[in-house]
Amino acid sequence: MTIPDAGKRQGANLAFAYVTTLFFAWGFATSLIDPLIAAVKRVFALNNAEAFLTTFAWFIAYGLMSLPAASVLSKLGYSRSIIGALIVMVAGCLIVPAATAADWYPGVLIALFVIASGVTLLQVAANPLVAELGSPKGASSRLNLSQAFNSLGTTVGPWLGSHVLLTGGVFAAGAVVTAATRSQSLRSIDMAFLGMGAFFALVAIFIFTARKKINAASPATTQAVSPLKALSSPWAIFGALAIFLYVGSEVAIGGMLTNFLESPDVLNAPIETAGKMVALYWGGAMVGRFIGSAVMTKVRPAVVLVCCTVAAAILCLIVSQIGGPTAAYAVLSIGLFNSIMFPTIFTLTLERSTAPTSATSGLLVFGIIGGALLPQAAAHIADAAGKLQPAFVVPMLGYVGLTLFAIGCIRTKARTEVTSTASH
Repeated sequence: MTIPDAGKRQGANLAFAYVTTLFFAWGFATSLIDPLIAAVKRVFALNNAEAFLTTFAWFIAYGLMSLPAASVLSKLGYSRSIIGALIVMVAGCLIVPAATAADWYPGVLIALFVIASGVTLLQVAANPLVAELGSPKGASSRLNLSQAFNSLGTTVGPWLGSHVLLTGGVFAAGAVVTAATRSQSLRSIDMAFLGMGAFFALVAIFIFTARKKINAASPATTQAVSPLKALSSPWAIFGALAIFLYVGSEVAIGGMLTNFLESPDVLNAPIETAGKMVALYWGGAMVGRFIGSAVMTKVRPAVVLVCCTVAAAILCLIVSQIGGPTAAYAVLSIGLFNSIMFPTIFTLTLERSTAPTSATSGLLVFGIIGGALLPQAAAHIADAAGKLQPAFVVPMLGYVGLTLFAIGCIRTKARTEVTSTASH
């Protein structure tokens, strides 16, 4: 028995390593939206609410496509669903040059929706797959480790994206918005998305070559399960609401950061510099996930979650009330406390949901629609106030809601704990 068990563990570890590359891929893609907001705002002469339609187009895909994605996963299995998702993402990247050639902002939004639809299927498949590639006890720690590589992607994305999207053209020193400078900036948008499409294609080839190892280590998904079955579990619904609040809060902050740090009453930094500083926000999440992955082997994940949500709410309150460097440091440090939230919410919900895993995962990913709606609420508050500070009340309230979810998890045992108690 020892040799087969060792071989099974090795296979699961290899599959875990392969799947973790996907977390980097969609983290990179998602965080590219942050400098893109600043880019389209100036290139297309938009207000905050109009520029934030980029986040709306991206995250509304989770609301529309996550439940169908759960059905696709149950029918196709993990590896084929993942490869299909990456192909859709490549197709979306190819739409961008056509949209910018026509100088048509809605075309960029359509492209973002297509890419995010692929990312939705990727998340529906990869998150529960990582949770199940090993012992249930280590699920939160394992998913936090994978999400740390997601944060590596979100750290690289804003830095590289700002270098490509926020230099030259309309962003050059002393530049005015003319047909020539706009054309140069539009070509920069093309370059960013064509490069991202090539990266997704490489990841798809990599996963295709590793598909047999992934299939061998994956749990069976042959039985078709309706994603609507998740609605039968109160904990699946509660978890989806928590994901809604978390993603909405995190995306609202990330979307405002470039223009917030650039503003005269905060740092008065050049826009490219401000855009690159957003990498510190996402970098804090990366560091926090590596730390959190280790801490949660010793401390209950729900307890760690409470500490982080309370800290993030306090920091948002500080940012909403003051300006200057203190506000800049406070807002950038929120990323450190965001770090463990998504994977911890995900695994805590899977442990308590009475619905099938694929259905629960689909509903949880549906909750990512919060990234479409809460940033819009924050943008409208910012436009009405004429400054960004008051808009941070929106994520602050989101973190308060997450604190209630975490307390609920502390007070409710996971299904495995209930079973273990009953057996004794």
